[in-house]
Amino acid sequence: MRVVMFGYQTWGHRTLQALLGSEHEVVLVVTHPQGEGAYEKMWSDSVADLASAHGVPVVLRNRPDDEELLGLLKDADPDVIVATNWRTWIPPQIFNLPRLGTLNVHDSLLPKYAGFSPLIWALINGESEVGVTAHMMSDVLDAGDVVLQRSVPVGDRDTTADLFHKTLELFGPITVDGLAEIASGRTDWTAQDRSQASFFHKRADEDSRIDWTWTAQELDRLVRAQFDPYPNAFTFYRGQRVRVLRASVSQGIYGGTPGRIFIREGDGVVIVAGAEARRGRSHGLVIERVRLDDDTELDATDLFQTMGGYLG
Repeated sequence: MRVVMFGYQTWGHRTLQALLGSEHEVVLVVTHPQGEGAYEKMWSDSVADLASAHGVPVVLRNRPDDEELLGLLKDADPDVIVATNWRTWIPPQIFNLPRLGTLNVHDSLLPKYAGFSPLIWALINGESEVGVTAHMMSDVLDAGDVVLQRSVPVGDRDTTADLFHKTLELFGPITVDGLAEIASGRTDWTAQDRSQASFFHKRADEDSRIDWTWTAQELDRLVRAQFDPYPNAFTFYRGQRVRVLRASVSQGIYGGTPGRIFIREGDGVVIVAGAEARRGRSHGLVIERVRLDDDTELDATDLFQTMGGYLG
């Protein structure tokens, strides 16, 4: 089939690699200009460079809503569009243009975690598995009928970086296999159960700020969700921002006020956590390794040499 691809960053790069190695002909690639946001600077393999290296025409757009692009798409005459990690809304006059529609590949097990940063949100929320969904694009973002879906388990100490690499391996195969299903003439796709749908916003700096009323288990997942190269979970100590690189749930139960620098345990320092801490019913968060704003990294025991005081 003749394929146009809309894609960006490493997800799009890996998808395009698979398409270029398949039986299909990639006739045009549309990608975003390189952005300056923290989440755009990571996993930033260039879709444009890969397409150009294979002689595929490339169009750069922040939003795909202009008449010039529509004309280029009509001239390309695709049988199908593939969209992967496209960051803005694709209008109906584009996703309905190919005779076989548009296949969108999204890094969550839809209908859950539609929208942005699904792996981070899923890890924070303690999901036991994550995955990738190939679905037909419709008027509602990430809500179209499911063509294929594949999952991987979340390990006990997985970080979002780990989950990225696990799910990235699914992108190329699910795209090529999804196109094979479409080419076969099938149209009996699986409708999403909208009662199970959830839509998440882009991550911002404030979303990484530690709230000490969260349980230690939740904060442990937040730290792993915001593991390098993602912007780290952070708190404040004596007026300076402290980024938490490594942490775990305490062995002991520690009562008191959330945010209190309490006691050493193992290789770290326990911070009281959780709304139930006042009743002596909560584990604390053991901070083990931190990074300061000047990029200095040190053990938490070197930073918190005196017990007492609060993180906020």
